Amino acid sequence: MIFQVLLIALITDFTQAKITAAKTLHNEFATSDKPASLKMTATRKVVQRVLSTEVSEGVGARVRRSVGRPELRNLDPFLLLDEGKVQKPAGFPDHPHRGFETVTYILDGAVEHEDFCGHHGILKTGDLQWMTAGKGVVHSEMPYGDQEGWFLQLWVNLKAKDKMCDPQYQELFSKDIPKPSRDGITVAVISGESLGEKSPVKTRTPTLYLDFNLEPGAKYKQSVPEGWTTFAYVLNGAVKLSSYEVAAHNIVVFSDGDSVEMENVSNEKTRFLLIAGEPTEEPIVQHGPFVMNSHQEIQNAIQDFQHGRNGFEKAPFWRSKGRQ
Repeated sequence: MIFQVLLIALITDFTQAKITAAKTLHNEFATSDKPASLKMTATRKVVQRVLSTEVSEGVGARVRRSVGRPELRNLDPFLLLDEGKVQKPAGFPDHPHRGFETVTYILDGAVEHEDFCGHHGILKTGDLQWMTAGKGVVHSEMPYGDQEGWFLQLWVNLKAKDKMCDPQYQELFSKDIPKPSRDGITVAVISGESLGEKSPVKTRTPTLYLDFNLEPGAKYKQSVPEGWTTFAYVLNGAVKLSSYEVAAHNIVVFSDGDSVEMENVSNEKTRFLLIAGEPTEEPIVQHGPFVMNSHQEIQNAIQDFQHGRNGFEKAPFWRSKGRQ
């Protein structure tokens, strides 16, 4: 949810903070300039594995972080992936964002969302919210009811031309997310396409987001666009990905290629995410909930938030219902 340092610390410590600037990775994920007839047609291989670790976020919340850790910082275009289990009174009260998209996927329980534009809703098991923060959003995300909320949140970077766009929401109930199934495989198509079905979600940064469930013995080969940064995160059980066995709470990053092979060689069901995106190939400067292309743009974002301007006009006066 908030997945950031507390807002007060962000503002008061800015003059002493070290802003990390990094050009996005120019690695084996870069798009080839070869003609289509000469491009590779190869299965992607695992080139890195990282175990997610718990970190403190929001107010009293603990999340498992994979993308966003030092080993996987700015995995262009991905900035962060957190898996969280949160119960009241912990949560993610009023906080801002600028310059990227947050993708919130509810695995179990419910989360209440509210923002300073008047948007309000409750996301339940299997529901999705794809929020384009653009030039500015202030919102809160809190567990709804007494049940523990189990969720994932992915941060997807925006290109410079889209960073100051108007905020936008795409919300899908679980029943509206395609879930094709065959030969022991079921996949929730959050964005992109799998097993012949497409998601209705429209993304500014081209993104494939698939939630796979494999029965024992099931195997499949998923197409992935060449040149896209691609990783998998295992939620339950273990799965063999391109001949590499991966256990729960581990993330693996793949080399370039046009597909990813998967197989459940265990005696239990397994569930994992396969996520891929087209790199922005632009500089990344991040400070807490603001992600821009330069230090000056970060300073502008903080000043805009403090003074209520350029997309943050309502910020100085708005409080979520839980904070009133």
